[in-house]
Formats: sequence, structure tokens, C-alpha cells
Amino acid sequence: MSGHGHGHATAAASGSGGRRRLSVVLAITVTVLVVEVVGAVLSGSLALLADAAHVLTDVAGLLLALGAAVLMGRRPSPRRTWGWHRAEVVSAALQALVLLAVGAFVLVEAVRRLVHPPEVAGSAMALFGAVGLVGNLAAVAVLAGARTHDLNHRAAFLEVVNDALGSVAVLVAAAVVALTGWTRADPVASLVIGALIVPRTLVLLRESVEVLLESTPRGLDLDDVRQHLLEVAHVRDVHDLHAWQVATGLPVLTAHVVVDDACFVEGDQPAMLDEVQACLAGHFDVEHSTIQFEAAGHAAHEHARHD
Repeated sequence: MSGHGHGHATAAASGSGGRRRLSVVLAITVTVLVVEVVGAVLSGSLALLADAAHVLTDVAGLLLALGAAVLMGRRPSPRRTWGWHRAEVVSAALQALVLLAVGAFVLVEAVRRLVHPPEVAGSAMALFGAVGLVGNLAAVAVLAGARTHDLNHRAAFLEVVNDALGSVAVLVAAAVVALTGWTRADPVASLVIGALIVPRTLVLLRESVEVLLESTPRGLDLDDVRQHLLEVAHVRDVHDLHAWQVATGLPVLTAHVVVDDACFVEGDQPAMLDEVQACLAGHFDVEHSTIQFEAAGHAAHEHARHD
């Protein structure tokens, strides 16, 4: 006998509000990109060019995020019973990979320029860096309220925050160049930008891969789950206990629950199913579960256990 909790979490990012936020941020980010490319050409600044390259990947990432948000709004179908919730995780993983590539490029080019520093126009660098910072802060403000909704929005928010920090680094480097003439401040700022990109991106990539590999959701202790289920009356054993995450806020759990043979005669299973699923939802925030009840005498017919 099996039962299903039907608390499908609809990610807030798939709503029209989430799509509007991403659309606004995309428009702001494209504007910042154009400004910083022009500024990098006029000033000769690697830091500004590095930040522009980062912004370019953000444009691609935001397009991915917006596409994922649109897909996540589609209803489930017999072919895709979970709908397109997993698009969120795939989008976040792709954004992380692109950000890693950009971070590596920035770090390598910055080291090269430390050895052979070129001429940099500090005043032009500062002007365009300031315009970029204003745009980045506006994008951060738009996405701030949605950053905890899902990995897709978190990736987009992370990108615009990194952009804002990169613009700050550009402004600091511009001030140093303008006041002291030390042009190596430009590649040093680039190193700072690269250092900001890589660690956060690795965390995002790790979390995305964990979902794609259907790892047990963080914070969900299956030994604790098993112990709680064993405390339910008439439950003798719990095996083939599995948990994974379809998307942010959508954990799924399945289990084989061995109960007294008498439960199948006395009709206790419906009440037990309610109790088990209430336990999973109340203690572990798992709203979608599939429970298979088995009589104690069924053990001889079980295939190899997977836990």
C-alpha cells in the first residue's frame, strides 16, 4: 500500500513576479555591459574589461535564469510529471560553469598584467566604473527579495552582487591610478574580482550538482527519519529509505515500512499512512512521500535492499 503527500512546492521564481524581476535585471545588466565595454576601450583598463566580461556572462546567465523561470511555470504532464522544476537547477549549474571560466580568465590575465602593466586612464576608468556600480546596485535591489526562492534566483542574485563588488574594485583601482600613477592597481583589482567570483561559484556549482545527482537534501538526516518512523505503533522495520530533491523546496522521500501482519487484517493501514506522512511533513518538511507497507512475513520475497 502506498500513499502520496501532495504538497508540491511551486517555486516562487516560476511566477510572473519572478519573471518580471529577472527581465528588469536583464535590461539593467545589458546597459551596464555596453557602458563598461566602451569604458574599457577608452581607458585601457583590464579591471573594467574584466568586469565587462563578467557582466557579459551575467547577461547569458540571466537569459538562462529567465528561460528557466518561464519553463518552471509550465504545468506537469504525463511526459513530465514534475513539470520543469529541474530547469532551475540545470540553469544554476550552467551559470556556475560560465562564471568559473570567466574567473579563471580574469585571474590569468591579471597575473600577466602585473608583470607587464599597460597604461591606464584612471579618470575614464573611474567614470565608467561609477556608472556600472549604479546599474549593479539597482539590479541587486530588484533581485534582493527573491534571492532565497530557489537556486535559479540565487545564481542570478549572486552574479549581480559579484558585479557590484567588481565595480567597487574598479573604482578603488581607478582612484589609486589617478592619485599615485601606480598602474598595477588595475590588475590587482582584477585579481580581487576573480577571487570574488570563484569561491561563491564553486559553492553554487556543488549545490546544483548535489541536486542533479539526487543526493539526500542537506539538513535531512535519514537515520533520524528512520528512528521517527520506527516509533509509530506496529512498525517493525524501515528499509529502502531514499530521499532526494527535485528542485529547491521540493524534497521527495520513499520508504518500505514493515508492519505487523495483523495490520493487513484489521485495516490499520490508512490511519498508519496518515500518521507516517504527518510525521514526515511535521518533523522533516517532506510534503511529498511514497510509503509502501509490507507485512513482516513478506521479507522472504524482498529483492536486495538498497540501504
